[in-house]
Amino acid sequence: MRVYSYYPGCSLEGTAKEYDYSLRALAPLLGMQLVEIHDWSCCGSSAAHATSHRLALALAARNLNLAADMPGGARDILVPCAMCYNRLKVTSAELAADSGLRSAVESDLGDKWRGAAITAKALPEVLLGDIGVDAVAQAVVQPLEGLRVASYYGCLLVRPPEYTGFDDPESPKSMDELVRATGATPVDWPHKVECCGGGLSITNRELVAGLVADILGAARDAGADVIVTACPMCQANLDTRQGLAGKTRGTDFGLPVLYITQLLGLACGLSAASLSFQSHLVSVAPLLEKVRQLGRARQAAGGEGC
Repeated sequence: MRVYSYYPGCSLEGTAKEYDYSLRALAPLLGMQLVEIHDWSCCGSSAAHATSHRLALALAARNLNLAADMPGGARDILVPCAMCYNRLKVTSAELAADSGLRSAVESDLGDKWRGAAITAKALPEVLLGDIGVDAVAQAVVQPLEGLRVASYYGCLLVRPPEYTGFDDPESPKSMDELVRATGATPVDWPHKVECCGGGLSITNRELVAGLVADILGAARDAGADVIVTACPMCQANLDTRQGLAGKTRGTDFGLPVLYITQLLGLACGLSAASLSFQSHLVSVAPLLEKVRQLGRARQAAGGEGC
């Protein structure tokens, strides 16, 4: 069992609870033990870094320090939220490069910077680099053959590459490899790193509706049955704004938007309840029915059961 310090972040305690639930349910099936960081706090994403760069660094640095103090010796933090991951990576790099800024942040914290020993890792990075795609494939008991999946990375998971570095910033493949391990087919589509407008979802709904419509339309045109992501803001935006986006195009997209953990959990035999499919606004029921139909078709053809 590989042990990780676990930083869920604010979204996974609120609007993205299904991401947290599905990850916790999936982790032991893949040989992962998640130890939640005690007394973690906001990473400074969005509101803080838009207000004060130094405040955003101090918030992220505090959490990295807490991880450094965790018992058991885990040096890697699993950070499932793309926004949180980005903030922790940027903070580590900036404090390593600027001693003056590091001293200022230490003054703000009233504590020495100890987070240099800690490496924040995104979920696709962990699953491919540490667990391995073969191990993921071996955990699959319900192959998703016949399902077509659009992997959506968004802005923050693989950018900027000098801080993230685990995947190509323009044509990432990590989630596509995980999708392929389930037996599903990752579609080739042009919008996998296009902005969904998540930061403007409240203040400029019309602009966001257009961006979301472009992404959903590109996924649909590529023949996708479902979009998967590892970003709570992207998932919420593509799910909650889908009706408004459809109105701008005169169509009903009806395209489920899942977390990569939910897709993997489905393939690994976890129940719909444990994966919190009921939390989505766009119904997942038609997708689950298609998975059942594909499983029955495989059984009838003499393939592996569903």
